[in-house]
Amino acid sequence: MRRPLSTVACTAALALTTACGADAGRPDAAPGAGSTAAPAAFEAPVTGEIARDLEVPWGLAFLPGGDALVTERDSRRVLRVAPGGQVTPVGTVEDASGGGEGGLLGLAVSPNHATDRLVYVYFTTDAENRIERMTYDGTTLGPRETVLTGIPAAAIHDGGALTFGPDGMLYAGTGDAAERPLAQDPASLGGKILRMTPDGAPAPGNPDPASVVYSLGHRNVQGLAFDSRGRLWASEFGANTVDELNLIRAGGNYGWPLVEGRGDRFEQPAAQWPTDDASPSGIAIVDDVVYMAGLRGERLWRIPVGGERAGEPTEALRGTYGRLRTPARAPDGSLWLTTSNRDGRGDERDGDDRILRLSTR
Repeated sequence: MRRPLSTVACTAALALTTACGADAGRPDAAPGAGSTAAPAAFEAPVTGEIARDLEVPWGLAFLPGGDALVTERDSRRVLRVAPGGQVTPVGTVEDASGGGEGGLLGLAVSPNHATDRLVYVYFTTDAENRIERMTYDGTTLGPRETVLTGIPAAAIHDGGALTFGPDGMLYAGTGDAAERPLAQDPASLGGKILRMTPDGAPAPGNPDPASVVYSLGHRNVQGLAFDSRGRLWASEFGANTVDELNLIRAGGNYGWPLVEGRGDRFEQPAAQWPTDDASPSGIAIVDDVVYMAGLRGERLWRIPVGGERAGEPTEALRGTYGRLRTPARAPDGSLWLTTSNRDGRGDERDGDDRILRLSTR
């Protein structure tokens, strides 16, 4: 079991009173913060329905050939989904424990998959959240190997985001497991963004060389994506006031539970929304534009991030397909988007849950 052994860029006491990294390079005032005007709309043409009748599709990542691997949170299945619509089960993570927000969550395909055949999954057990990996031979998933254990778990706030960065390191977004102080505790993996080698060791260049913790002060991170400049962006569930899109900096403290949304002394959100309008899960970046799926908000947000600060958010698909969970950029440049109406909080419709294809051009 690998856990952080000491502090992240600041001591625990300092983390409660100031931000790591001071004010250098912070985003300016967050777009959308406190605005009473209705957000502008953008066109997001749905060009097809790739798959339907799925059970809470959660993680989605593409294989080199253009098919995707998709996790189902509650069934614990991993599916192979072809662009033409063929859905094939390829394995099951039997000891993933469903209930609440936990279960079989994020999935990442190794950037060297053509040679190492590795697939990574983030899932909840009866005792914790953990990351494991398996080989995928094109037909079935092989035996699992432990990458990282000890991520706190609960019925809510389990995080689950999983992605590889352009540096070849594995990044994971975790939740505070409904224990708010964990987010400010550098010795806990809860309420953090983690950065590790593909084997689960602390990545070279981390704020604390002995820790996988990359940033702290997070409530529940379910979306991670990199822009063309190699910058990491993360979606963040708020509590009662605002949800956030954050530009992540090594050693940064994002304030939870001392601050929700904008607040002095901590890293500032690049953009924020009332929780009724978002409750953001996954994000994807296409041409330096963040596409952020809203669960409670039942819409897709579009936020340009190509400049030094985030642009004005616009929205699409409000209420059209219900709760939206995970967007992912497909190899052909389109956007795949999953619904989440069978997750216990949505209104199930005929055909739910589904994967949609959207044009971003």
